[in-house]
Amino acid sequence: MTNIQRARRQVRLSRALGIALTPKAQRLFEKRPYGPGEHGRSRRRTESDYAVRLREKQRLRAQYGVSEKQLRAAYERGTHESGQTGAAMLRELECRLDNLVLRAGIARTTAQARQYVVHRHILVDGNIVDRPSYRVKPGQTIQVKPKSQTMVPFQIAAEGVHRDVLPAVPGYLDVDLASLKASLVRKPEPEEIPVQINIQYVVEFYAR
Repeated sequence: MTNIQRARRQVRLSRALGIALTPKAQRLFEKRPYGPGEHGRSRRRTESDYAVRLREKQRLRAQYGVSEKQLRAAYERGTHESGQTGAAMLRELECRLDNLVLRAGIARTTAQARQYVVHRHILVDGNIVDRPSYRVKPGQTIQVKPKSQTMVPFQIAAEGVHRDVLPAVPGYLDVDLASLKASLVRKPEPEEIPVQINIQYVVEFYAR
């Protein structure tokens, strides 16, 4: 799939789910905030409880760019944590390495963040980690490795260019963008995680 095809797919998915998944999708979504296809403008018929919860699950998957298997695994782990399953599930997803690379402003999109990790540009506490799903723990620091910092995409990121299209840096992340470095200072609280989701619907979908 080419970059153009991937971008178009993300726009269509954004319109179908009612959320903007990329900066380009955000711009186009503002112009056409309805579902794709000839019936996109028409009023939705009344949806079943199952359909509502399914769509919410799809929204969560799309915002983190994870597979169904990965999302279900996050739910299963959340059921074994103390407190609310949904909160634990969100924390699990939010602390993925690729996601924190995005939140820090080192990458512009989830796909780009994942690519940086897989291509071994990202260090965690000084060690290369090439697994996007790696769960960063409070106190750990992520950074672009020194050799990669001279590359144009990372120089652009260090100038703060991506910050214009990304949510504000959340309070659980301490970012030094000029050094292409960020530290997870504490566990995220669900209400400060910048995703559009009713996590209880997702929990109910898997618990059915």
